[in-house]
Amino acid sequence: MDKIRQKLKDLPTQSGVYIMKSDSNQILYVGKARNLKNRVNQYFSGTANKTEKTMRLVARIADFEYIITANEIEALVLENNLIKKHKPPYNILLKDDKSYPFVKINVKQDFPKVEVVRKLKNDGAKYFGPYMQGITSKDILQLVESAFCLRSCNHDFSRLPKNHRPCLNYHIKRCLAPCDGRCDKEQYAKQIEEVISFLSGNDKKISHLLQQKMNDAAENEDFELAIFYRRKLEILDKLVRRQVTALPKDFDIDIFAIASNGLNTVVSVLFVRGGKLVGGDKQVVSDLSPSDDVVLSNFILAYYDKVNYIANEIVIASQIDECELLGEYLTQKKGSKVNIILPHQGVRRQLADMALNNASDYLEKSLSIKEREDNMTVGAIIQLQEYLKLPKMPIRMECYDISHVQGTDKVASMVVFTNGAPNKAHYRKFKMKYALGNDDFAGLQEALTRRIDELVKSQDESFGTRPDLLVIDGGKGQLSSVVEILRDKGADDIAVIGLAKREEEVFVPHQSAPIILPRNSYALKVLQRIRDEAHRFAITFHRSLRQKRQTHSKLLAIEGVGEKRVKALFDAFKNIENIRNATVEDLLLVKGIDRRAAENIYAHFHVE
Repeated sequence: MDKIRQKLKDLPTQSGVYIMKSDSNQILYVGKARNLKNRVNQYFSGTANKTEKTMRLVARIADFEYIITANEIEALVLENNLIKKHKPPYNILLKDDKSYPFVKINVKQDFPKVEVVRKLKNDGAKYFGPYMQGITSKDILQLVESAFCLRSCNHDFSRLPKNHRPCLNYHIKRCLAPCDGRCDKEQYAKQIEEVISFLSGNDKKISHLLQQKMNDAAENEDFELAIFYRRKLEILDKLVRRQVTALPKDFDIDIFAIASNGLNTVVSVLFVRGGKLVGGDKQVVSDLSPSDDVVLSNFILAYYDKVNYIANEIVIASQIDECELLGEYLTQKKGSKVNIILPHQGVRRQLADMALNNASDYLEKSLSIKEREDNMTVGAIIQLQEYLKLPKMPIRMECYDISHVQGTDKVASMVVFTNGAPNKAHYRKFKMKYALGNDDFAGLQEALTRRIDELVKSQDESFGTRPDLLVIDGGKGQLSSVVEILRDKGADDIAVIGLAKREEEVFVPHQSAPIILPRNSYALKVLQRIRDEAHRFAITFHRSLRQKRQTHSKLLAIEGVGEKRVKALFDAFKNIENIRNATVEDLLLVKGIDRRAAENIYAHFHVE
């Protein structure tokens, strides 16, 4: 680490690329920077703005190198090339099978087919897409072929014999049969123009054509064909319903959004083509960048490097790193202006929110049950150690809470979490002996005094196991009272924090300002869970004591029943319901209960 600290001091303030390496000299991550000194220092300076994932990965960095570039664009290009070459594990690497389908029409051909392709070429053909989930490129292709009667064959017309006969598609009216001259170039070209118009967003004519074909088939009692066209109309209806009405029909927009929980990150992208929402995609990504805005910027760069098609406009749901630089680079790559927009209102904002909702939903649902459990438990305590700078991982956490009503039936609870999960066998409760009244501080002090005393002498596994972290339900005052006890008992090496309910502030000893954990962090969630569980456990115990006291009072009001007989009744029947349901003969079996007392007890519960 000393080596890294020295190199951080010597970093230049120029633009360039930095390369993070492990102790085995493996390249972990490649990044670009407008200012190398500022960017690289971000990784090693505090935890406030870094995700838990980034902090965990930074721990693996043993060394770094850098390359100065002439400008930011060069840095971006160099970064991209180095990522392709080395494939670092913590850079965004899009899956090889994620190439999106497009519809291609080679207008240079005499009788062009409508094809589905995955790569765009600078060949003079017209491309439409990409098409993704819900409405697939296959759906669009079949829709076009059936509505406009275009050929689907692969024939080379120049090599067909003179006696060639058209295939079945001609006879069922799904092809114009240009293969045997029944449709000339001019007629076919007009159909192609209609197809291009449809794929550009003009869907009224195709709707009318399909409706007419369906009706004609039904009138001819060709119900199978009618059903075929009805299905195409359903596909068209789905496509039309995706219309983004406030956008021009010739508009191409890609919308990007990012969602992260500190451990996992998902990027969602939506596609608008011809003013219609044609699909979207979501990917879980891994990236060592110090913030989500850099991750999103890197994803967009990697995405357009792969798909080879750049929309006219890119909408982002949140601010991204070096937005102008990215826009400039994509403009150069596309050969025409690319606008990157962060909308605050209107239909673009709605699209951005839609992409964000998709990312958040996928983030939650894409994780397996095991992954979610691991994140909420082990992942949470890893986060907690890093956010709070604890000397060791809080494998065993104990939380304390006080419960009473106006100082009566005062109790304390001790709830235990092991590896971030409840360990109910180790839960313990305290009935206050000395700290009576409304003083919660005194109640906490008594509970912790008794707990620390038990740590040394108790044979009980729960009391005999040393906690890694004590969590107190409360703020500065409650925390100070506990710190005092730990100091007096020589146990001040045990980490302790206070969690204040109102703002969910975390207070630590000898620090006036609270720590604010990220609201979506697993670290905060595990603290909330153990605090709420301690509260529930304390209230439950308090209510049971109060109910028991009230029941005792009622039983003592029965003639011939004193404290000894009440105790004997509860020893025999365990609870008030069993006493209520007991017969006189059952009551007579209890030690110390005579017939007169038994009859009085029975009569008390069975008054007509």
